[in-house]
Amino acid sequence: MTVCVAVKVHDCIVFAADSASSLIDSSLEDGTPLIANVYSHGNKVFNLRKGLPIAAMTCGMGNIGPVSISTLAKDLRVRLTDIADEWYVDPEDYTIEQVVDRAREFFFDDHYQKLENKPTGNHEFQFWIAGNCSKEMHGEIWRIRIVNGECPEPERLAGKDEFDVLYDGQPEAINRIVNGYSQFLPRALLEIGLPEENLDSVLSHIETHTRARLISPAMPVQDAIALADFLVETTKAYVRFSPGADTVGGDTDICVVTKHEGFKWIRRKHHFDLRLNPVEANHD
Repeated sequence: MTVCVAVKVHDCIVFAADSASSLIDSSLEDGTPLIANVYSHGNKVFNLRKGLPIAAMTCGMGNIGPVSISTLAKDLRVRLTDIADEWYVDPEDYTIEQVVDRAREFFFDDHYQKLENKPTGNHEFQFWIAGNCSKEMHGEIWRIRIVNGECPEPERLAGKDEFDVLYDGQPEAINRIVNGYSQFLPRALLEIGLPEENLDSVLSHIETHTRARLISPAMPVQDAIALADFLVETTKAYVRFSPGADTVGGDTDICVVTKHEGFKWIRRKHHFDLRLNPVEANHD
């Protein structure tokens, strides 16, 4: 499990995610999934194309077959960077949608579909991609999903002129902060007799009174970073004090993409000591 957060304002897009990675065991006789272990060093934020303002973030399944999403994301980056590859991203002429389409083909067609033993039961993989198209002032945010073996068309979560806070994974704490109510409120309303056809309008009415206006499109880059960090850290604390395993936790990795500075790491863990690897000039 995880929490991933995107903050999109005029000057930047911020991606932030925790590092918890849950190992699921379905050893019970009825097939009920159990959390066998939670590791604290998963990688969920990526520099998808070095030298360009393109970032990626993942939640849901941590691997496809025996290969981690982190390794696969770097394999995809190699293809996007190799000038001899048909997927090469030309710095002078590319769109984020083109990158998204290649990522969908890479994860679903080239890897998930070729698994001999596909996952069973309910499962979901998400891969978010954000960045600026060549010569564009503002960025876009897209999401690829594989849900129980199906991969719908990619979703554009935020276009060039849309600015918002977006999140997924374990959203309960953020939903309470941003929307002003629990994600379980819709079910509670239906259980007390609210007609299902009225649910969306009722929730929209509630949000007009309870939604927190946490961003302005004119928010500076450093404040957008601080907001994303706050939402991830708050979710980690909420899960820590809630019953059950700490399925959100570990370090928070944060990156930002801007038109002129491109991709920048704000905070990132390493499995090696930078002081002991002085020849590693680029740790992306």
